[in-house]
Amino acid sequence: VQLQASGGGLVQAGGSLRLSCAASARTFSNYAAGWFRQAPGKEREFLAAINWSGGRTYVADSVKGRFTISRDNAKNTVYLQMNSLKPEDAAVYYCAVRVRGSSWPGRLEYEYDYWGQGTQVTVSS
Repeated sequence: VQLQASGGGLVQAGGSLRLSCAASARTFSNYAAGWFRQAPGKEREFLAAINWSGGRTYVADSVKGRFTISRDNAKNTVYLQMNSLKPEDAAVYYCAVRVRGSSWPGRLEYEYDYWGQGTQVTVSS
């Protein structure tokens, strides 16, 4: 499974961005997916997860109420809607897919089998 993340960019504080992660495999609809981010000098942080159908989602407390994860299996794409962005949200954002395992929600990096290349989000104050 190849993943292509897009949608990052420069946004003012308080603004919104929607990140997309397009998957190459038609079997994408069988797999759970997640979003992480990594700021300079910090560890990669889990943000959100979604199950194979999109019927179950989980958002980390650190971004709950501002970020939403969704997917469109017809388009082999998972999204991260980010609202009310803050300067501390600046990071490289990564999408990932879980092929193995069934634990929920899958907060740890090793639980994911395929990763996108990352998309940069910059938030100006």
